[in-house]
Amino acid sequence: MAKAKSAFVCTECGADYSKWQGQCSNCREWNTLSEVRLGAARPGAATTSGGGSRGGYSGALSREVVDLSGVDLTEVPRFSTTFEEFDRVLGGGLVPGSAVLLGGHPGAGKSTLLLQTACRLAQSKRVLYVTGEESLSQVAMRAHRLQLPTQGLKMLAETSIETLLAVADRERPEVLIIDSIQTMHLEDIGSAPGGVAQVRESAAALTRFAKQSNTVLMLVGHVTKDGSLAGPKVLEHMIDASLLLEGGSDSRFRTLRGQKNRFGAINELGVFAMVELGLKEVKNPSAIFLSRSEELASGSLVMVVWEGTRPILVEVQALLDESALGNPRRVAVGIDHNRLAMLLAVLHKHGGLFTGDQDVFLNVVGGVKVLETSADLAVLLAVVSSLQNRPLPRELVVFGEVGLSGEIRPVPSGQERIVEAAKHGFTRAIVPRGNAPKKAPAGMQVVAVDKLSEALEAL
Repeated sequence: MAKAKSAFVCTECGADYSKWQGQCSNCREWNTLSEVRLGAARPGAATTSGGGSRGGYSGALSREVVDLSGVDLTEVPRFSTTFEEFDRVLGGGLVPGSAVLLGGHPGAGKSTLLLQTACRLAQSKRVLYVTGEESLSQVAMRAHRLQLPTQGLKMLAETSIETLLAVADRERPEVLIIDSIQTMHLEDIGSAPGGVAQVRESAAALTRFAKQSNTVLMLVGHVTKDGSLAGPKVLEHMIDASLLLEGGSDSRFRTLRGQKNRFGAINELGVFAMVELGLKEVKNPSAIFLSRSEELASGSLVMVVWEGTRPILVEVQALLDESALGNPRRVAVGIDHNRLAMLLAVLHKHGGLFTGDQDVFLNVVGGVKVLETSADLAVLLAVVSSLQNRPLPRELVVFGEVGLSGEIRPVPSGQERIVEAAKHGFTRAIVPRGNAPKKAPAGMQVVAVDKLSEALEAL
């Protein structure tokens, strides 16, 4: 019998070492090395740690050396998840042989979304749903509560990877769903389920099976307190698409955002609403983010952000209040805190408005996280509105990037943003001069500005 070997793996970057050391030489982190027991390699078996995760996506991995010019460029066929918003984030649907990791906080709706997807797909495809956290009766009760079609969906309650792969090899599913990867374990690995070694090797075995059998693999993953996926970082490198389902318990809306996608853009955003019968996709997100109060209030303004391949209109709110502290507070929800501090400095330097004695609170309505710079101008104008206690017109929409010298820079897809605002009834827009259209949409007045001072005058 071959002697079991062990290695030491960094929990942050996944680097391997033959012996323990205090600091990882790759990512320079301290005390992140964990011992991994390696089983004896079987003749003809594939190597561990995701060697199969970087190969082709149409069928078994190729072991032949080929010339790149001779590779078939035929587009890999996709099939729909039955959710248009889900397909949008995936880049057009599920690709056979791909591995998708869906993460999110407890209660975000990960299991609900995948159960809805599995039940719908099972009507036309072979689907195997493996649950390691719930019993089969619990899953059946949820499906009944959500009034889902359960005919044709194959279920398995199992946490052993060896048993799971044997069943999958016999059933030959087209879609394999694992809920969750943290509950799975391999018999050859001595650590407990959820540990670095178990998560890493379990994901490697499942991904290798998906590539060789041309099966779509969908994994559920937990997240840590800071919102990052739990487990070793190497897990994110092994899969093809990493998606994050976000949404607080105080909001019924959920956003599905792509963090990695080998088959599409990573900045796509899908919006869902949690209703009595599960998650329902929101095909017009701007409509839900623009549910404003009828009464005009200072500090409220609508901006147009670009998410993936579409513009979305969201409301930004600012509240300024005289501070009783020596160091005024700067609180930003939905926008980077450091960028808010920078914009306030630009407002003072090039706009002549001092906010150093004010507590500044900023909020993007609907729980949306704005990651692009097109919100800069809208944020500053909302701050000015609250500072001077002067409400802005309801029909006004604003977007544009603000530079450190007070210039207003153009942003991508400016024409499409203006058209989207016009569709929702907005009649006036303040935009960078580089985004001003030659002919504005009917009923829309476009004010083009070059500097922050011009934007303040335009109000």
